[in-house]
Amino acid sequence: MLVKAHSTELIGRIARAERKRQGLRQDDFAAMIGSSHVFLRAVEQGKPGVQLGKVLKALEELGITVYLDVAEESTGGCAGQHDSEDG
Repeated sequence: MLVKAHSTELIGRIARAERKRQGLRQDDFAAMIGSSHVFLRAVEQGKPGVQLGKVLKALEELGITVYLDVAEESTGGCAGQHDSEDG
């Protein structure tokens, strides 16, 4: 299902719901992604000051894929490129 992520609060609610659906405790999941339960709580509460890279890592670990819908000319030639981790 595609969801328009219009706020940090919505992203946090979705991350929390998916973590709970998977039966993961907050402190256990935080350890899985190499973060603290304080960080994870901030993400799930939709705090805007959390580190984007860590949020993306948490979402990926939960199986949530993030896409950016941008105009082709806005990509600056980077569309279709992958992280070194992806190949």
